[in-house]
Amino acid sequence: MPSCIEPSNNQHLFTLRVYYEDTDVGGIVYYANYLKFFERARTEWLRKLGITQSNFLEQNFAFVVRYVEMDNIASAKLDDQLTVTSQIKQLKRASLVFKQQIVDQQERLIATATIKVAAINNKQGKPCAIPQMILGALPRVS
Repeated sequence: MPSCIEPSNNQHLFTLRVYYEDTDVGGIVYYANYLKFFERARTEWLRKLGITQSNFLEQNFAFVVRYVEMDNIASAKLDDQLTVTSQIKQLKRASLVFKQQIVDQQERLIATATIKVAAINNKQGKPCAIPQMILGALPRVS
């Protein structure tokens, strides 16, 4: 079961175990699953800050991924314990930029990503400002 470690200094750590479903027949994590691991880490960080995405969906607000740049450096394997580090690098009126990385239990760098999420009115499908309730819960960006 994935677990979260308390955020500090605008940084959040999320740990998870690589399951068989995450891998190919050779026991290597399929590259697209790193995007899922990054997503889970961001979601759990928001949840830890009291921001549940399901509540905002009910209010027709959502975050959508606008841009991804990912570098797959090494391969994670079946049963590896991974840690995803997330940090907010930029906060604008209607978007957030996250820098994220995945390391294994030997602290070997597996993958890095820069991910920009945009705020949208889910009903209209158009950009909107990030609600003040969310802005107030996010750590300060230096």
